[in-house]
Amino acid sequence: MSRKNQKKLSSWRETWSITGKLLRLIRRDRPRVLALRILRDIWSALTPYVGIWLSALIIEELAGSRNPDTLFRLVLAALLSAAAIALAGAFLNRAMAVENAGWYYYIRKFLSDKMLDLDYCIVDETRTQSMLSTIYQNQNGGGWGMERALSLVDSLISSLFTLLGGIALTVTLFTNRVPAGAGNMTFLNSPLFLFPLLAVMLAVIFLAPMLSNKSDSYFALNSDVHNMANRLFGHFGFLGYRNERAADVRIYRQDILCKKYNYDKTSTFNSKGHFAKLARGPMGLYSSASAAVSGILTGVIYVFVCLKAWAGAFGIGMTTQYIGAITRFATGLSSLISHLGEIRINTSFVKQVFDFLEQPNVMYQGSLTVEKRNDRQYEVEFRDVSFRYPGSEQYVLRHVNRKFRVGQRLAVVGPNGSGKTTFIKLLCRLYDPTEGTILLNGFDIRKYDYREYLSLFSVVFQDFVLTEMPLGENVAAAAEYDSSLARSCLEKAGFGERLESLPKGLDTFLGKTLDQEGVDMSGGEKQKIALARALYKNSPFIVLDEPTAALDPIAEAEIYSKFNEIIEDKTAIYISHRLSSCKFCDEILVFDKGNIVQQGKHETLVSAENGKYRELWYAQAQYYAEKQA
Repeated sequence: MSRKNQKKLSSWRETWSITGKLLRLIRRDRPRVLALRILRDIWSALTPYVGIWLSALIIEELAGSRNPDTLFRLVLAALLSAAAIALAGAFLNRAMAVENAGWYYYIRKFLSDKMLDLDYCIVDETRTQSMLSTIYQNQNGGGWGMERALSLVDSLISSLFTLLGGIALTVTLFTNRVPAGAGNMTFLNSPLFLFPLLAVMLAVIFLAPMLSNKSDSYFALNSDVHNMANRLFGHFGFLGYRNERAADVRIYRQDILCKKYNYDKTSTFNSKGHFAKLARGPMGLYSSASAAVSGILTGVIYVFVCLKAWAGAFGIGMTTQYIGAITRFATGLSSLISHLGEIRINTSFVKQVFDFLEQPNVMYQGSLTVEKRNDRQYEVEFRDVSFRYPGSEQYVLRHVNRKFRVGQRLAVVGPNGSGKTTFIKLLCRLYDPTEGTILLNGFDIRKYDYREYLSLFSVVFQDFVLTEMPLGENVAAAAEYDSSLARSCLEKAGFGERLESLPKGLDTFLGKTLDQEGVDMSGGEKQKIALARALYKNSPFIVLDEPTAALDPIAEAEIYSKFNEIIEDKTAIYISHRLSSCKFCDEILVFDKGNIVQQGKHETLVSAENGKYRELWYAQAQYYAEKQA
C-alpha cells in the first residue's frame, strides 16, 4: 500500500478528546462497570508490592537476627495478606465477569440502535453500509475500536499505579548511601554517576515501548488492506459452512474458486503477503529492537542493585525488594508509554465509531397527529413529484401527479427501472421528494408525525425478511399477540391448511437455527406469511410488491379470487410484472422512464394503440398464444 493511502495517526489533542468522549458515554450508560474496572486496575497494580515488601522483610530477618517471633509474625502477615488479596481479587473479578458478560453486545447495541434510529434514506446509502462494515471489520479483524479503547484505558490506569507503587518502594535505592569504608565503590553515591544512570534508565524505559508502538502502528496504518483481506477470508474461508450456498458450491465447484483466495501465498495474511513482508522488514526490526532494549534495561537494574548491595548500602532482603520493585517500576513505566501509544493508534478507529453514531437524520419528523378516521377516508395526492437518489444527477421519477383514496385497488406496472418501487418508497415516506409535494388529506406528509404516518402502511416488499422466531411472532411482529387474529390473517393469506399441519401451530419456529423442531418454509409459504403480517397490522394502505411471485399457479389463483375479501376496505397498491393479474384492479398506472405514461382500466389500456401497457401485455401474451398453438 502506498503511503498516501495509509491512515494517519490522530493528534494527541484528538486522542484525549475522543477517549474522554468514550469514557463519558460509558459512565452515562454503565457507571458500575467503569467504577469496577478502575478499582480492579488499582487493586491489581498495587497489591503485588505488599508481597514484595513482606518477602524482603522475611529475607532480611533470615539474613540477620533470625528472631523466631519476628519471623512468625512476618510469615503470618504474608500469608494473611496474600489470602485477603486473593479473596478481594476474586470478588472483584466475579463482579467484573458479571458486568462484562454483555459487554460485546453492549457495544454492538450502540450501532444497532443508531441503525434503527437513522432515516431509511441514510441507511440505504452505500456510504452508511460501508461505514458500518468498516467498524465491524476493524473490531473483528484487527481488534480495533471501542472495546479495545476501554481495555487500553484499563491498562493505562493499572500501569500508572504500578509506576507509583514502584516509586514508593524504589526511592530509597538511590538515597541509601554506600558506606565511606567501601573504598572505590563510593562512586555509586556520586550525583555524577546517579544522574547519568537515571537518564540512561529512563531513556531505555521510554525507547522500548516507543519501538514496540512503532511496530504495532503498521497494523493500524494498513487496516484497509487488513480489512479487505479479512472480508475475502470471511467469505471464501467459510463458504462450505453455509447451507444456502451448498448446492451452488457443488454444482459449480466453487471450492476450487475458494482455493485461489485461501491458498495463495502472496495474499495478505500468507507467507509472501503484505504483512509477512512488513514482519520481515520494519515491523520485525522495531519489535526486535524493543525486546533488545528491554533486556538491556533489566541488566542495568540488576548490576546497579547488586553493586550497591555488595558495597554494603543495604542487606540481602532489601536487594530482593529493590530488584522486584524497580523491575515492576520499569514495567509500569514502559507499559504506560506503550499503552499511551496504542491509545493514540486506536483513536482513529474509535473516531470512526463516533462519526457513525453522530450522523444526523435529514428527514423532518413533523408534529401533526394523523387523524384516526373510523371511515378510513384518507386521500393521498402526488403533486408534481420528481425524485433522484442522493449523489445522482439522474431523475428516477419526473413530474408525477396522482390522487387516490382509500378503498381503491391500484396496480402499478412498467419495465424494470421505470420507477415503480421508488414511487412506493416516496408514498411510505422512506424518502422525501426531490421536488414537488405529497399530500395526505390536503397536508404535506412531512408535517405529520413520522412514526404515525408510517403506521398507515402495511407493505410486503419484494425482498421481505422473516425472522427465525415462532410463526405467530412473525405474523404479529411482536412477542405478545392476538393468536386468533394471527390465525385469521394466515387463513386469508392462503396459509390455513399448512398451519393445521404444523404440530406446534403458531409456536412453530421458522427454521432450525433456534429450535431443532423448527420448520423450513418454502418461498411460497414465506410469501403467504409475509402477506399475513401485512394484514395483521391492519393499516388503511396495503402495498404488495410482487406478492405472488413465489406462489404456484393454483395458490396464485386462490389469492386473486379472494383478493377483495383479503384487502377488505383498505387501499391496495399492487406492483407486478404479471399483467394478467392486474385485471381485478380499479385502475392501473403504467410507469416508463420515471413517468406515469398511462392510467386506466385494463380493457381501456390494452386497446390503446401504441400504448406502453399494450406493448407489455402482448409481449407476455404471445408466449401463451404460442403454447396454445
